[in-house]
Amino acid sequence: MEKQFVAGLKVGDIVCSEFLVTEKSLAAFAQPNRAGEQFLRLQLADVSGSIKAVAWERGPELAGKIAVGDVVRVQGEVTNFKGLQLVVADLSVVEPESIKKEYFLKTSPRPREEMLKELQSVLLTVTEPALQDLLAAFFDDEAFLRAYTEAPAARSVHHNYVGGLLEHSLEVAALCGHFASLYRQLDLSLLLAGALLHDIGKIEEYEIKGLTIEVTTRGKLHGHIMIGAEMLAQKIKKLAGFPEALYLELLHMILAHHGQKEWGSPVVPRTFAAYALFHADLTSARLNQFAQATGKGAKDNGWTEWDRLLERDIFLGLAE
Repeated sequence: MEKQFVAGLKVGDIVCSEFLVTEKSLAAFAQPNRAGEQFLRLQLADVSGSIKAVAWERGPELAGKIAVGDVVRVQGEVTNFKGLQLVVADLSVVEPESIKKEYFLKTSPRPREEMLKELQSVLLTVTEPALQDLLAAFFDDEAFLRAYTEAPAARSVHHNYVGGLLEHSLEVAALCGHFASLYRQLDLSLLLAGALLHDIGKIEEYEIKGLTIEVTTRGKLHGHIMIGAEMLAQKIKKLAGFPEALYLELLHMILAHHGQKEWGSPVVPRTFAAYALFHADLTSARLNQFAQATGKGAKDNGWTEWDRLLERDIFLGLAE
């Protein structure tokens, strides 16, 4: 059955769809004839919004089946009680491997298949044999590729959604390709490898819980730059004869891609490639921030709301 989104529900709808449990509690009936009995209260959500729900019958039994954070398939009917309310007839937990994350989390506006084709094109553009082997060691690994294509690039700043890491990395690669066309001193293969690998640590820095992106314990303790450096070192150890000089330069690019120590880089960029990568990374991040801010539309007289991270409001133009 096709997904029924919260935003589209209306009174009288018969529902059989999947929702995320964000709140759960048992409450006692007020009616004397049901003294001692309990009903189940829920708050259910998906990417479009949330709705309150109740199960009048079998409350304790249904409550025992589920936990906050579970995705559940709910059968019931939409009624009106101080706003929309879903009366639950039955529910069951959806197995994690069957959950479609795009139903519950914001996702990249770019289709996944489109981005995967672009990723393959970037990989084919890399001509340095050692870098080809290194990239194959990462991207031929199905588990890594799945994590890379699903991971966000941040919690809140930029590309903060499912698929955000892949989208951001492709933007950085495109910018690096343009830089290399302008400055012949830049090694295109090295730049593209750096673009695709600079944020791989974010795969382990972030995890998706319910409707939120959370920082993992390792992410809090080490951060994605150090995690990425470790991931790079582990792969290269398995590649016989990988050039030491190439490893040092690529590692420096990962360590320096935030550009400044006060922005989280252990070192500042000290090679042409690292400096170019830093600016490509920063440009992608800042433009995505602008895109998300302007996407919310104008509030007053053509201006968006004040954006705390960008430290400005943005003029979208006067209405015609």
